[in-house]
Amino acid sequence: MLRVAIDTTPLIGPRTGIGQFTAGLVSGLRRHRPAIETVTFELTWRGRTAGSRPFPARPMRAVWRHIDRPSIEWWTGPIDVVHGTNYVVPPTRGAARLVSVHDLTAVHFPDLCTDDTREYPGLVKRALRSGAHVHCDSQFVADELLAWSGCDPLVVHVVPPGIPSADRPPTNLAHDGPPYILVLGTIEPRKDHVTMLGAFAAVAGHDAEINLVVAGADGWGTAAYEDALNALRPEVRRRIIRRANVDDAERDALVAHARALAYPSVYEGFGFPPLEAMAAGVPVVAARAGSLPEVLGDAAAFVDVGDAEDLASALLRVLTDEEWRAELVVRGTRQAARFTWDRCAAEMVDLYGALDRGHR
Repeated sequence: MLRVAIDTTPLIGPRTGIGQFTAGLVSGLRRHRPAIETVTFELTWRGRTAGSRPFPARPMRAVWRHIDRPSIEWWTGPIDVVHGTNYVVPPTRGAARLVSVHDLTAVHFPDLCTDDTREYPGLVKRALRSGAHVHCDSQFVADELLAWSGCDPLVVHVVPPGIPSADRPPTNLAHDGPPYILVLGTIEPRKDHVTMLGAFAAVAGHDAEINLVVAGADGWGTAAYEDALNALRPEVRRRIIRRANVDDAERDALVAHARALAYPSVYEGFGFPPLEAMAAGVPVVAARAGSLPEVLGDAAAFVDVGDAEDLASALLRVLTDEEWRAELVVRGTRQAARFTWDRCAAEMVDLYGALDRGHR
């Protein structure tokens, strides 16, 4: 039996993309018992999840930037592998180490990050110097990581995640309101809600019925979003609906009933919401940014980053051209089927085993 310690800190609080990855992975690994045993831990004293073992994040990160102790075994007991799911992997007494790097936003766009996030590049480089391996969600991020760090390609591994809604039962929440375009994600600069608002103003001028639903938690881009919202004409503002901190059932219902999902992000390491929409038979319009062309393939309508006019034009075509819309739905269903948690967990179990064998 392989004993693997997994950082479940991302499961605390509003569920971000990294939280969705962590939840899906932990759930998928349960289906591989008894070949693998998981023990979870949290880099925080806040909001413990069931069965996890917490310890303080900031003091530990400060120490780990300089020395490789204390080891994670102080909290978990003996393990074979430790998996840091969110850019930070603790030192160990002898176990193999794997750290997930989901994107390089803190390297390329530090001004779009929080103070905590800007610490990640230094922690990742130190982990690499001390022998850790790296997991990436996409080949795009793996290539970026290799170029940035100069590390050995043999220590970088690509294992795509599944789709967050795939393991949940179909939603039975009805929708009897006006049609809407959905934007899904935390209000942060990287998601470019400001460009989305400008595009919707143009769409609203051509379609008298369509609304815009903006779903996701408030983040460090909320002030800019509200400024852009308040600059719109009142008749456009009335058609923009805000849904903060939606639960899984509401999230799934919002996706399932949308006329289209818009994803105008300026940079992505993977991108869950477009795949969730494709799995639900909803057409996607996405920015040609980061990993999105790799992950979405030919199944999305792509637009230039930050181009509100291009985004509006693509959305209008999806809303009015039924043949194009149907083609995107078919392509999207096929593309989404490639990403499952069973596949993710199986590939991760193989990786854990290889790391353990190579570390002995």
